Amino acid sequence: MNSQLHHILNKYWGYERFRPQQEEIIESVLAGKDTLALLPTGGGKSICYQVPALAQNGICLVISPLIALMKDQVENLKKRGIGALMIYSGMSRSDIVRTLENARQDYFKFLYVSPERLETNLFHEYLPALNINLIAVDEAHCISQWGYDFRPSYLKISDLRKELPEVPVLAVTASATIDVQIDICEKLNFKEEQIFSESFERKNLSYSVFQVESKINKLLKILQNVPGTAIVYCKTRKRTTEISDLLKMHKIEADHYHAGLSTEERSKRQQAWIDNKLRVIVCTNAFGMGIDKPDVRSVIHMDVPDCLENYYQEAGRCGRDGKKAYAVLLYDPQDLNELSELSTTRYPSFEEIKKVYEALVNYLQIPVHSGDNQSFKFRFSEFVSRFKLNIHQTLYALKALEQDGWIEYNEKNFIPSNLVFTTNKATLYQFYKSHPAYENICTTLLRTYDGIFDFPVFISETFLSKTLSISTSEVFELLKTVNAFGIIKYIPENDEPQIFFKKNRVAAKDLSFNLFQYKKRKETFTNRVQQIKDYINCSTCRSQFISKYFGDALANACSICDNCLNQKSVQLTTAEFDKIALAIKEQLFESEATVDELLSRIREKKEKTWKVLQFLQSEKIIQALPNGKISAT
Repeated sequence: MNSQLHHILNKYWGYERFRPQQEEIIESVLAGKDTLALLPTGGGKSICYQVPALAQNGICLVISPLIALMKDQVENLKKRGIGALMIYSGMSRSDIVRTLENARQDYFKFLYVSPERLETNLFHEYLPALNINLIAVDEAHCISQWGYDFRPSYLKISDLRKELPEVPVLAVTASATIDVQIDICEKLNFKEEQIFSESFERKNLSYSVFQVESKINKLLKILQNVPGTAIVYCKTRKRTTEISDLLKMHKIEADHYHAGLSTEERSKRQQAWIDNKLRVIVCTNAFGMGIDKPDVRSVIHMDVPDCLENYYQEAGRCGRDGKKAYAVLLYDPQDLNELSELSTTRYPSFEEIKKVYEALVNYLQIPVHSGDNQSFKFRFSEFVSRFKLNIHQTLYALKALEQDGWIEYNEKNFIPSNLVFTTNKATLYQFYKSHPAYENICTTLLRTYDGIFDFPVFISETFLSKTLSISTSEVFELLKTVNAFGIIKYIPENDEPQIFFKKNRVAAKDLSFNLFQYKKRKETFTNRVQQIKDYINCSTCRSQFISKYFGDALANACSICDNCLNQKSVQLTTAEFDKIALAIKEQLFESEATVDELLSRIREKKEKTWKVLQFLQSEKIIQALPNGKISAT
């Protein structure tokens, strides 16, 4: 089997060997075991389900939360000659039926599905006819209420398991705390816990935190001292524009990126940065998912993220080539004050949630006892303006309604353009004879997109305009006209915000809500915010701090973060070492303890205690336990 796996890896991806943990994860899946894989950003998570799916008969069902990510995966597989399909919110019934019919053919090896589609009757009708060999759950942390990106639709995956009891599950994510890992396994009904976790250490990544009076001056200094491409993360869209303009003024090739730009403009700027035509991309957290650019030398955060999970993923987008890279976080006292107030903003009162709900159903004009399973176009700015609502409280009230199962809210429900031919070849030939002006666009479509005669595929009007040497607007008009003739079914891209109602409207006073779970999520969020504040203020190795947060209490010091560089001057005499080592052993003789507990109980400088702890671990005198505590061996 190992030779077959290596053959598949080399044939489709051109790699000679697997990355650490990949082969073990694949073997676990092929042995029929439910498996959770925690691999860092850029660590090759998708290969962990793509290779075993190709090694077996049948099709792999991949559950993924974002249409843009699914689209990228499907297109990448097609480029490698691998049949892949996807079903997402917004597809017509006829297109879903056509896709599910194609999924029954042996040629197709992957079916990507948004979690909301799992609930539909149509999907369940076809499920028994699909020869599913593996269920892959991407971004698996979304299933946990205690994670940083909980999505209620993910909870429906457990129902799918009841219908496919013999099919193993592979859950993959880049970051999850111990509690979230346990929750993922429980919510996915793992028969046994098979967890693989790559180290959260990034040995080539230097973490630094700076309190500064002028963030832009510090940013300029970093970019002057660290050559190469960079990502600069900002909290707001307005700020991305301001900072990219300032960088341009200083002769630095930069541009901004956020979800408010058109799809075409986002793609253009992203590609310019990937091709090194732009040195710096200044962006919100809308940028980065699914992008693998190995030679990024620095990631600078101009604002403090709300949790370590987000920071770790975003910072981890630099240095993927293994060469030294820099993750820098800039802050000022106002940032810390805003962090302290976040939980109140993110978790509005139940009265505020009911107020927003009542305004929402009135805005959309949904009568009482109706609205179930209906989708509505929704303009957020118009909504808050008309009802004179607070922007932030409204946004998070909608999020609360989503997490309680009332609605689904997609601020950018991006659905790319897709097209399929709806006629046979003989009719198409007759169409060419009577309408020769449209032959060029049709033949270009057929040459460019495999399978477009059989099922809908995503197309790019921009690419077609370059191929045909005409403007994008001309491409749109040609496609619309051919569509009107009934030769193709063409659905232009849609990035209109959407509200999807999952339940009928009720009177606001009758709105039921799980306040116990809501309060627990607020407490968990408050704890996560405190952790990012502790990260900012910590005096120990920053890489160790992050690793410890994710459950590795005794990760090695990185020696290259700002704190490690400051600690290199710390001297430790033999007498001091013996005294601290004895104190640690005495503490652990009485009971297990966390690193924080040991640091607080032993009355020596923390930097010196860390050095002794690292030595004792390397000599296997003490050991880290799965519960995050340390014990004597």
